[in-house]
Amino acid sequence: MRDLAFVGFLAAIALFGLRRPFIFVLGYAYVDIVSPQRLSYYLLNAVPVSAIFCALAMLGWLIADDKRELRFGVRQTLLLLLLGWAAWTTAHADFPTEAQDKWEWVWKALAFAIFLPLTLRTRLRIEALLLFMILSASSIIIVGGIKTLASGGGYGALNLMVDNNSGLYESSTIATVAITIIPLILYLAKFGTIYPADWRVKTFAYALVFACLLIPIGTEARTGLICIGVLAVLMLRATKRRMLYLALMGAAGLAAIPLLPQSFTNRMDTIAEYKADSSASTRLAVWAWTWDYVKDHPAGGGFNAYLQNKLTIEKVATEKARSVETVATAVEYDKARAYHSSYFEMLGEQGFLGLGLWLMLHIIGLWRMEVLRRRYLGHAGEHGWIAPLATALQHGHLIYLVGSLFVGIAFQPFVYMLIAVQIGLDAYVRRHVRKVAPPPFRAAPAQ
Repeated sequence: MRDLAFVGFLAAIALFGLRRPFIFVLGYAYVDIVSPQRLSYYLLNAVPVSAIFCALAMLGWLIADDKRELRFGVRQTLLLLLLGWAAWTTAHADFPTEAQDKWEWVWKALAFAIFLPLTLRTRLRIEALLLFMILSASSIIIVGGIKTLASGGGYGALNLMVDNNSGLYESSTIATVAITIIPLILYLAKFGTIYPADWRVKTFAYALVFACLLIPIGTEARTGLICIGVLAVLMLRATKRRMLYLALMGAAGLAAIPLLPQSFTNRMDTIAEYKADSSASTRLAVWAWTWDYVKDHPAGGGFNAYLQNKLTIEKVATEKARSVETVATAVEYDKARAYHSSYFEMLGEQGFLGLGLWLMLHIIGLWRMEVLRRRYLGHAGEHGWIAPLATALQHGHLIYLVGSLFVGIAFQPFVYMLIAVQIGLDAYVRRHVRKVAPPPFRAAPAQ
């Protein structure tokens, strides 16, 4: 029955796409995020669903879309350069076979991110893509939230519909993405036009935000807790009644602590005692190895270059018994450990040039969203949605960048869709709002 449901849903998207070709783009977003092939028992396993919807999306755009006033932006150029550089490092990789395995999905994520802004010609399309991205991710998040409420979850124990530790089904990745999309959920609940902002939409949105906040608890991903902290700071920036907000956040935090599972609290305590934690100590050792490696190989080692690392891990644990403090040290050895950081992932695999292109892509995106936020914050009515959307995209982007300090998701397709939406919004404003005189560029007040 599950297979039939997936096939029926994908067939319905394809049929609607014949009438409105942009729906093929939405179908690709769903397939890329949810990966129904992994959830299917047998009907979709042997079918290249992602490739089919990608081809339909591009073909539909070529045949039916309005291509007037198209512009290939700076960030699309950076994506193209990054794609070309990744192709070169793959051809010269230290581990050609393993590098090819990762290249097969990375190039698709980059290529589609280059193509996607060309399709985002209207506000409706921008909102539709965001809605599909959020609802697709929520199909995983809601399941995780329900299971967390029922059982409390656990590190490596929360089953997100499929026994597969890749894509959004990996615990730290889904924890990061779940918090990343909260600003976008709140934006659509207030400014969305596809579903008017009535009580039903707001109730679902707030329930989904609650489920997103449960994911770091259920997965016990420390990265998720850090992302929640970043979200709290960013929301403080955007709120009017800051003292009331701080009081409510403090009260909510105090009320939540007794309800948290003991295993979650114990795992979060390792953030402060990172030197005694095997996982944290291993990450530090991997990062040190990566820096030493790239000094000798400035172009990087290609995808999965970490497979050659050999680590010496020093752990330092401090125990207190009354007034006596005991320090115990231990040395462990490990090898072929992943980067556990998008920044070191880019550095080790793509070298200094790849890391530079990647950082420029993100920095320019944050800066452009800040420009739009400040420039259109004073507008109301027809253009009153631009500044809030730019703010939501910027906040989600910042949460991802902080979370990715501790997770190797430099090429996560969901994030590149988010960047594509930023590019699409920027291009839309240049085309359609350029006749509106913006207020002077100034420091933006709190919303």
